[in-house]
Amino acid sequence: MLDSRLCDPLRTKFSRGPCRLGMSRLPIALSLLFCGAIAAGQARAASEARLTPVVRAVRNAGPSVVNIQGQKSVAATGEAGGPGVGTRQVNGMGTGVVIDPRGYILTNHHVVEGVRQINVTLSGGQTYTARVIAHDRETDLAVIRIRTPKPLPVLRIGTSSDLLTGESVVAVGNAFGYENTVTTGVISALHRNVQVNETQKYLDLIQTDASINPGNSGGPLLNIEGEMIGVNVAVRAGAQGIGFAIPVDKALDIATGLISIERLDRNWHGMTPLATNGLLGPVTLVKVSRDSPADTSGLQRGDEIQQIGSTLIVRPLDVERALLGRRSGESVPVQVRRSGRLVDVDLVLSRLPGRSSTRDASPPRGSGIIASKPVEFSSTPTEPNGSFSRSTWEKLGLELKSVSRSTLRKRGLPFQGGMQVVRVRSGSSAEKEGVVSGDILVRVHRWYTTNEQDVRYVMSRSESLAKTGTVRFDIVRGEERFFGHLAVGEKESSRR
Repeated sequence: MLDSRLCDPLRTKFSRGPCRLGMSRLPIALSLLFCGAIAAGQARAASEARLTPVVRAVRNAGPSVVNIQGQKSVAATGEAGGPGVGTRQVNGMGTGVVIDPRGYILTNHHVVEGVRQINVTLSGGQTYTARVIAHDRETDLAVIRIRTPKPLPVLRIGTSSDLLTGESVVAVGNAFGYENTVTTGVISALHRNVQVNETQKYLDLIQTDASINPGNSGGPLLNIEGEMIGVNVAVRAGAQGIGFAIPVDKALDIATGLISIERLDRNWHGMTPLATNGLLGPVTLVKVSRDSPADTSGLQRGDEIQQIGSTLIVRPLDVERALLGRRSGESVPVQVRRSGRLVDVDLVLSRLPGRSSTRDASPPRGSGIIASKPVEFSSTPTEPNGSFSRSTWEKLGLELKSVSRSTLRKRGLPFQGGMQVVRVRSGSSAEKEGVVSGDILVRVHRWYTTNEQDVRYVMSRSESLAKTGTVRFDIVRGEERFFGHLAVGEKESSRR
């Protein structure tokens, strides 16, 4: 045990008794240095003991987690909670995670929906104004972007394919406006479906007892190694310790589409990559579109993509990240593994095949519909015949006809049926989203449109769907499936 006098050099020097460590004549300065070294050693030992896996996970993830603030207008409420007059301003808050060093951030759509100015605060306290890049209402995910003078650190991403019920997790976020709040817990259950309201339902969520509060939405759910395995999305009102997160595999699959170069740059590569071992690589090309830039560059189905430019490819999201922001005609080096050996090719990007028209008919940014052939504008503005056709023309902006299951199966499409687009009404939201005649409508909102009866059911819900603004729809064009967001019912009619 250390003699107390050794750490009090004045007492040691003037004490008559011997120092048990035989250092009574130790110079004062050297005594101070020795005692300081011992104290520092003890402090270091204590710090190492306190650096638990949770502390390390939070430290590693912290710089990549951002806080989101903003104001939005909501309908005013009157007495007893009834409808009021006009609107009122409320403060919104949420969280986001950096998925690309250029300032692309993944969050929940409901965090940024309707916000006039989105303010993003980094862990270091710097605040920037963000803009929405794209969103997917059905999964409640959005990508926003800020522009910073320096690259941002990207959050380490894991996989949700091997999660274990009971394993430890950490939630980080802007809970109730308290920035960078950390809570811990375990995975309580997997594959939960949560019905929020009549029109919003979350599928296949992670349930956790880590405290998730308002403001946590869009933030990461981390595993004990500090990897994001989910995006926090909801808390059960009135419940204790019941929160939910979108599995990261699903979230990044959606994010890949939201930041695709086809959406944001109107460029084309023609590759369909897939992570063959869960979310994490190797990333294999499962399809190369004929006559696409990937095809003409020599890329082949089955190639394992190792690197594009300076970006290492470990998930399909990296393919879009590596090509985002490049110019049409730019040559990008791509390295793939083919039959056990590395092959280098030069991928030359091209403009997405557009649509010819006397007016600009290209889909707006954020549209999931890819225009691969000219739009056929109807020269006959007359409404179609029949009550069903008039209803879809009025409420969807589409004239439709049934396509049988056998017809779709002959084309290699795994659907029970669909509704082929005969005409698209000029000025409708369907036209603005890029729907063209010949497309096959297979889904609206959460309902599949396999036949006329299915579409009639959607039409019967048009009044409630109109209140949501827009709903997701899916179409098949050729062998590809695309999606966009469609105004239905009264709001669609008023936009003519």
